[in-house]
Amino acid sequence: MYVKTVKIKSALKALLTALIVAAVIFAAVYAVNRLVKPRAIKLCSEDEMLDFLHGLGWETSDCAINVRDVTVPSEWNEVYTRYNELQKQQGFDLTKYKGSSATVYSFKILNYESHPENIVANLLICDDKLIAADVSCTELGGFMQGVRRAEESD
Repeated sequence: MYVKTVKIKSALKALLTALIVAAVIFAAVYAVNRLVKPRAIKLCSEDEMLDFLHGLGWETSDCAINVRDVTVPSEWNEVYTRYNELQKQQGFDLTKYKGSSATVYSFKILNYESHPENIVANLLICDDKLIAADVSCTELGGFMQGVRRAEESD
């Protein structure tokens, strides 16, 4: 059996090691960035919004029951700060949208178990991107939760 040994100069060995380490670091940063920073959800039409809600298990009205233009406040009070905390739990963050114009699309939810009436899903859209979402009860003393169904968030 014949074995040939090749010696690589230490400078070349160091360069190859540095390239391998750089590639591993790049791959790790890319993977973490993809996991931690969710991709934007693009919703350009009401049909896409309905598909999004149906994909989460919600049965909805066939079209938005209310569409209104809003401006995300530049200065937040306690209510808006709490609302943004709810959004952060879902992977959204309204901080970078302070002062921006957006449109709220509200859809009637037809399959909310404990409150069959007065439940809506609100989708806040800015430049065809979903920037916030919630499901809420419009009755006096109602509630607000994330857009994900309760059994999915457990």
